[in-house]
Amino acid sequence: MASLIITGANGNLGLTVVNRLLKDGYKLVAAAGPVGAGNLPDDKNLMIKEVDLLKEEDAQKFVDLSIESHPDLQAAVLLVGGFAMGSLMDTDKAGLEKMIDLNFHTAYNIVRPLLKHFLDHPGGGQFILIGSRPGLNAEAGKDFFAYSLSKAMIFKLAEFINAEGKDRGVTATVIVPSTIDTEANRKAMPGADFSKWVPAENIADAISFSLSETGQMLRENIIKIYNKS
Repeated sequence: MASLIITGANGNLGLTVVNRLLKDGYKLVAAAGPVGAGNLPDDKNLMIKEVDLLKEEDAQKFVDLSIESHPDLQAAVLLVGGFAMGSLMDTDKAGLEKMIDLNFHTAYNIVRPLLKHFLDHPGGGQFILIGSRPGLNAEAGKDFFAYSLSKAMIFKLAEFINAEGKDRGVTATVIVPSTIDTEANRKAMPGADFSKWVPAENIADAISFSLSETGQMLRENIIKIYNKS
């Protein structure tokens, strides 16, 4: 199997995705945050690097290292993100910039250098991005304006990747979950009906499919995983 970059590997969703992709047989180069490896498995097919994805230079070095150590690099699965409440009227510039940093720049700083490599590579490459329903629907996202706007930028980023990569084998897929069933979300919303949420394992399944031979044939793909919520 080919090699992949994965960011947010030690996050709530990341660990589940890492375990699934290792099970699929991929070799992974994981960008971990300041907490380091955390609960990530000790696996010969998992290389872990601490990277500040908000620094362009650090992200560039990470991409260069990944390409050098894994010449068969096929895709990047970009999972880093954050959430904040607040309407447009309640959101100041600092709050908006924080969400754009977490949800957009952490992806953009990997996409920009890696896209050039994929465009120059005969086999092309894939980007798997994480969107959100509020990023698609202003009515659904009006109570968390900064989060929703930053996620809307992810959809436009995917459109530009697909435009640049058309006929050159470079594609972007956006996975769009509703509320993800994680321990952190259960603690934050103890009164919710968890059965309506999306298990992280199902998001990992969608990512695994997107990376499959059939998934690679899809174009301009937006996968909505809402369950019953």
